[in-house]
Amino acid sequence: MNKSYKIDFEPVGLRGKCMPGISLLECARTLGVDLVNLCGGNGTCGQCIVQIIEGSVSCLTKTEENFLSPDQINQGYRLACKTIPLSDLKVSVPPDSLTTPQRTQVESMDLPVVPEPLVKMYDIEMTAPGSNDLCSDSRRLINRLKEQYNINVLSIDLDVLREMPVYLRDNNWKARAVLRENKIIALGCQDSRLAGIAFDIGTTKIAAYLLDLNTGRTLASKGMMNPQIKYGEDIIARLLYAQESQKQALHIREILSNTLNQIIGDLCSYAGLTNNDIFEIVVVCNTAIHHLFLGLPGKSLSLAPYIPVTDSELDIKAEKLGLKTAKGAYVHFLPNIAGYVGADHVAMLTALEILEQKGIVIALDIGTNTEICLLNKGSLTSLSCASGPAFEGAHVKFGMRAGQGAIERLRIENNKVIYKTIGGKPAKGFCGSGILDIFAWLYKAGIMDRTGKLTDNHPLIRKINGINHFVINIKDQDKSQCFEITFSQKDIREVQLAKGAVRTGIQALLKANNLTEKDIDKIFIAGAFGSYIDVKSAKTAGMLPNIPSNRFTQVGNAAGLGSRLALISRSRREQARYIARQVEYLELAVFPDFPEIFAKSMYLDS
Repeated sequence: MNKSYKIDFEPVGLRGKCMPGISLLECARTLGVDLVNLCGGNGTCGQCIVQIIEGSVSCLTKTEENFLSPDQINQGYRLACKTIPLSDLKVSVPPDSLTTPQRTQVESMDLPVVPEPLVKMYDIEMTAPGSNDLCSDSRRLINRLKEQYNINVLSIDLDVLREMPVYLRDNNWKARAVLRENKIIALGCQDSRLAGIAFDIGTTKIAAYLLDLNTGRTLASKGMMNPQIKYGEDIIARLLYAQESQKQALHIREILSNTLNQIIGDLCSYAGLTNNDIFEIVVVCNTAIHHLFLGLPGKSLSLAPYIPVTDSELDIKAEKLGLKTAKGAYVHFLPNIAGYVGADHVAMLTALEILEQKGIVIALDIGTNTEICLLNKGSLTSLSCASGPAFEGAHVKFGMRAGQGAIERLRIENNKVIYKTIGGKPAKGFCGSGILDIFAWLYKAGIMDRTGKLTDNHPLIRKINGINHFVINIKDQDKSQCFEITFSQKDIREVQLAKGAVRTGIQALLKANNLTEKDIDKIFIAGAFGSYIDVKSAKTAGMLPNIPSNRFTQVGNAAGLGSRLALISRSRREQARYIARQVEYLELAVFPDFPEIFAKSMYLDS
């Protein structure tokens, strides 16, 4: 009987045994690792790239040499469909080789940092007062913390002072003191847990992470839509809504805090905790969301020259923001940079350790608003561009969120559309990565010209109400009925505006620093959409510079990672503060030659 091999797929954490003689792609399927493979394992799409960390495999094939660069080959990268295990293996799977749901799992990995939380718990025992010991309750508590832990308490929260006399006497002068730096913010029970939540609140989506503050481990994560979107997909519309009346300003704050409370409850329930175990929250968001959440006046932010009320970091009691947590818990807001470059950008740069990078580096977080930073000889320049919601699936007829049945990968070969849906379900529409793929492949297949105009003469083009549509015939699950998914000339224009905005931001930063695309050493692509795109499609579409693919790194939700780092690490919070002060902000709307740069960026060969 043939011996099986143990295959360990990291960082998804799936491992098991596979029989000899089958490809790594088949091993992955057997063990539940869903690798992107449009060609079904024939070696013609080159997307099931993995890295062999330990163990022996079959020799490199000619097919792999065509798809992989010499650097990738030297680092042990292979195509899973063409690689046969010859021993036990440890395999690393890059995020862009995973389908959307498993990439989301990768984003919840434990953090590479030693925890240094601002909030800590200390168990103490005190002697009861007597006729010879008339020290106040608060002084007794402060003195004991000094004696037992050498901590100098500087203040006690008022709510703690109100509850302390009854609490200490009911618990026989034993307590679990919760300190935030040198302030006592709560007296907890002996079985209290110390947890915190990091929020990355985007214009369209919210990402939340529940962490154990002692270990830094991520206990649970959750994503939801930002409920404020119903008052405008763009930030300006929401700011204007809040300005109309005090009632509306309060309402748009409350719908956000209610959603955050729902998330807090769901995360705690999943992890076996209660809201009373949450003692610290970190929030990162853009400057407009920041002002709306805090109830700060937004008029100066909605009008040129777009001046925020404050760009400083803030610490605010959670109860003042309507959040249901432990008494005494605080919400820490990382600093903003400018009107449309906020704390989420600071969090991304912190997670990337941007000031430790070498050479000319670009970091961008692609979303409804795309923030871009350029590192040049230790100096940082950042800007924001309004890329719009097209990559979120909005304003595209068959656009949708990255859910079951969304086309996430697509190519066109010999007038035939080959695609992969999330979950392998019948296609319903396109998520962001699928939208970018079809846009790029229409150009590569000669169905669309460099201006974005669809040809009239193609078997898959049809005029509907006088407008050209690219038509994909979809069969339902039992293949008894067919329906159509289309991508129209109007959809193309929406994508052009989005991709043109991103490219314009990159070009403006390069020009401001007297650089060209050839000077770029590395590009970090962050954000949910940025994690899922095919970089080749993004280059073909003209959204990203046409430089070697090995200079691109997709890093997942870096803003979310930055918020988690700030939650558990005092030094990372200080780094975020330092980075925010180093960034020079560039206002794109008034940048010289902006109209010309934007017009050129609309072309597919820009």
